[in-house]
Amino acid sequence: MATATATDALVAGLRSAVRGEVDDSARRRAEFSTDASNYRVVPRVVVFPHDEDDALAALSVARELGIPVTSRGAGTSVAGNAIGPGVVLDWSRHVNRVLELDPEARTARIQPGTVMATLQRESAPHGLRFGPDPSTWTRATLGGMIGNNACGPHAVAYGRTSDNVISLDVVDGTGRRFTAGAGAGALDAVPGLDALVRANLSTIRTELGRFGRQVSGYSLEHLLPERGTDLAKALVGTEGTVVTVLGATVRLVPTAAAPVLVVLGYPDMAVAADDVPALLAHAPLAIEGMDARLVDVVRRVRGAAAVPDLPEGGGWLFVEVGGETLDEALSTARALAADAATDAVGLFPPGPEATAMWRIRADGAGLAGRTSSGAQAWPGFEDSAVPPEHLGTYLRELSALMQRHDVDGMAYGHFGDGCVHLRLDMPLEDSGGPLRSFMEDAAALVASHGGSLSGEHGDGRARSELLPVMYSPAAIGLFEQFKALLDPKDLLNPGVLVRPRPIDADLRRPAAARLGAVGFSFAHDDGDLTTAVHRCVGVGKCRADNTAAGDFMCPSYQATHDEKDTTRGRARVLQELANGRLVSRGWSAPEVRESLDLCLACKACSSDCPAGVDMAQYKSEVLHRAYRHKLRPVSHYVLGWLPRWTRLVTSVPGVSSLVNAALRIRPLARTVLRAGGMDPRRQMVTFADRPFRAWARAEGRDQVVVAGTPPPAERAARRPPVLLWTDSFSDSLAPDVPRAAVAVLRAAGYEVIVPDHDACCGLTWITTGQLDGAKDRLRHLLGVLAPFAVNGIPIVGLEPSCTAVLRSDLKDLLPDDPRAAAVARATHTLAELLTAPAPIGPGDRWTVPDLSGVTAVVQPHCHHHAVMTWTADRTLLREAGAQFSELAGCCGLAGNFGMEAGHYDVSVAVAEHALLPALRAAAPGDVYLADGFSCRTQADHLAGVQGVHLAQLLASHLPTSTHADA
Repeated sequence: MATATATDALVAGLRSAVRGEVDDSARRRAEFSTDASNYRVVPRVVVFPHDEDDALAALSVARELGIPVTSRGAGTSVAGNAIGPGVVLDWSRHVNRVLELDPEARTARIQPGTVMATLQRESAPHGLRFGPDPSTWTRATLGGMIGNNACGPHAVAYGRTSDNVISLDVVDGTGRRFTAGAGAGALDAVPGLDALVRANLSTIRTELGRFGRQVSGYSLEHLLPERGTDLAKALVGTEGTVVTVLGATVRLVPTAAAPVLVVLGYPDMAVAADDVPALLAHAPLAIEGMDARLVDVVRRVRGAAAVPDLPEGGGWLFVEVGGETLDEALSTARALAADAATDAVGLFPPGPEATAMWRIRADGAGLAGRTSSGAQAWPGFEDSAVPPEHLGTYLRELSALMQRHDVDGMAYGHFGDGCVHLRLDMPLEDSGGPLRSFMEDAAALVASHGGSLSGEHGDGRARSELLPVMYSPAAIGLFEQFKALLDPKDLLNPGVLVRPRPIDADLRRPAAARLGAVGFSFAHDDGDLTTAVHRCVGVGKCRADNTAAGDFMCPSYQATHDEKDTTRGRARVLQELANGRLVSRGWSAPEVRESLDLCLACKACSSDCPAGVDMAQYKSEVLHRAYRHKLRPVSHYVLGWLPRWTRLVTSVPGVSSLVNAALRIRPLARTVLRAGGMDPRRQMVTFADRPFRAWARAEGRDQVVVAGTPPPAERAARRPPVLLWTDSFSDSLAPDVPRAAVAVLRAAGYEVIVPDHDACCGLTWITTGQLDGAKDRLRHLLGVLAPFAVNGIPIVGLEPSCTAVLRSDLKDLLPDDPRAAAVARATHTLAELLTAPAPIGPGDRWTVPDLSGVTAVVQPHCHHHAVMTWTADRTLLREAGAQFSELAGCCGLAGNFGMEAGHYDVSVAVAEHALLPALRAAAPGDVYLADGFSCRTQADHLAGVQGVHLAQLLASHLPTSTHADA
């Protein structure tokens, strides 16, 4: 009761003092209960200050009540230094601007919530950039980077964040606000600090600042007179434990004019590390180490095309060098390669291949979240560092230590600085005992090499307890005294660095109960939804706008900019569901419902999230369990059973025309929409006068074979057969699409077979969580399609979302049915079939139609992007000579999502991110190309633009004689 009363007083005080949002809901606290670490600490309240004054007011209220405060940027901290038990201040929502940029002085004044990508974007026109660049730069905030002293690949050239900070606007734990800078008198801002430094000169000079990546503890070496008496730099990396950063002035550096990437192959990572000191003599911009097993994971997750050809090796160094011109950079690259202790060399000038290489590195933080065998790997010993000359020996001894503890992980990192990133498959399901045992031995190992427990991410809850292993009692006492000067009541991020929490306390995973599998099998996650949702390690890629790189995740967050609507935020709530303490009302808990409500089930996270989180699948599973054997929302019956209704309407000749005419009467249509749980601003679908399969039976005999079994071998020898699978949408709502596909497939030399029975994939049942119904439909589908698949006949799907069901969800829903794997293997998109090598592809029988006169705006469907990838379509359009702009990001309708009541505004906002601006900018005569029925519907509803399917575009450009023959 006392705690509840104190929390009530805190929340009331904050709401009266702060203009920004003050949220103490269970759902919001769940979202902010963890960062990218192993730890879970539930805050009392989350505050989103509107500006610096708001933050000062919140700090004042907390200080008066004796409540601790933790500052948070993007929440990507891997050491547990962005979570806390009291007030969490989220700076990223509102306090996130570049206030001033001075190109002449090469400086920028920024707010703490400014995302690094924002600063890079605004600096780029001036030929400038911020030097340090962690892999999370697309969402990491400058305040968080200052808190952790972030570095990244290019720190070898530009230094750590501390090396690039000029001054800080801060407030300490006593409420004292000051500007921290450098030079004579800088220490006067903190009474007693000058005396503390003078009394501990020997300890500071001998124990701190011994090599570049010694980030653990407080970096008090910057307070030495010979280092410029720089209080600002000393406060960088203090992890929010002594001051709260309100703003900063940072240094910018010139952008490298023509960086060249040199990739060097070695037998293993340790041998690669041995070569680093010699390469440093060439003043590289970056030296990154990459394990061959991690590259194999990239190939497995992203596809073989995602990894360019690498030099032979079991480990690589990615070395970037610069120059004023490309020739100068290439000359430096060749000189460096000549000095390398390997003949396995690849040179990559600026371009797509170099970009692809760096993308491997950028995704490493998430992809290394699972071992090469697919086991979950955890941070903790995430970023140890040693002097580069010790790195090879250190890696060998670290590998031996891992073997002794029977743990595995894929090492990579900033080898030029001696910094190693490593996540380990620690068995955390039951307790933190194995973690403690390994961490104690690992700390001793790194200390024996004169290294640092942390090389850039800070100590946080993961390593602070182990600081006495690498520092003397005198140094630990100095840290405590420094903290006492600035935060005597221990209100700023307690439990970190000074008086730390135990490294095995507050662990998230052991507190989660097994949820098992009911609808989906979760075969890749040990048959357990709990294991699946803990795939989310919190790297926060779902918070970034990566559409420029071709990513689609996460459309609802791009519309709302609310952590609730990130893949990560949803995963955190589901993790709390498994924990059962904060989210305690099970599958129907309001926190779960609110969290999943704006998930479009676009599946983009399943491919774009480095950890492979598939929130669409998790949402479907949760809805299945929440509503199983219960009355559902009416939209689940209307939209979830849409194939049933379309079949009913179109099965009787003439009925569809009457229904369409009635629904064109807007008052009646709005009434139907409201009654069906849909938004009345939407339009109803138009039912086909004649479904495709009815046409195939009656008039398509000269073009298709309607069959229930594979054709005889002698017929297949004349024209190779292909099964054209018409999903419910294509059959009853867009029959012109499969008819166009028939023409294209005939022109490509195929005999087109249409199944003589309906074969619904159950997509709408899946998206509404009616998984028993979905399984019934899929079993029927297997009965129809499997005879063709097992006989080697390719199956072509036309609707991307339905095709994706056959390629992914089918096997997860029916894991024990061998026919599922056969159908999945046999299923292709139209572009995949037409670009495949013979004998599946058409080979010499087919000449792609000439599309050189076509200019198109292309909207790849989200499920197409996530499950099949759009590579084949891109290749086909380029071969055909089409000019096209390819959109990234969801159209916003996403099947039933955009139709449902309560989703219209977000649906439109998502469309405004890419689709609608592109349609408005299109020239007259440009084609809107979208295979997805939802994408075409959204464009029609919101922009009055009629889209075409790839099959229709190709069919309309077939030679006349070929078209007639088809």
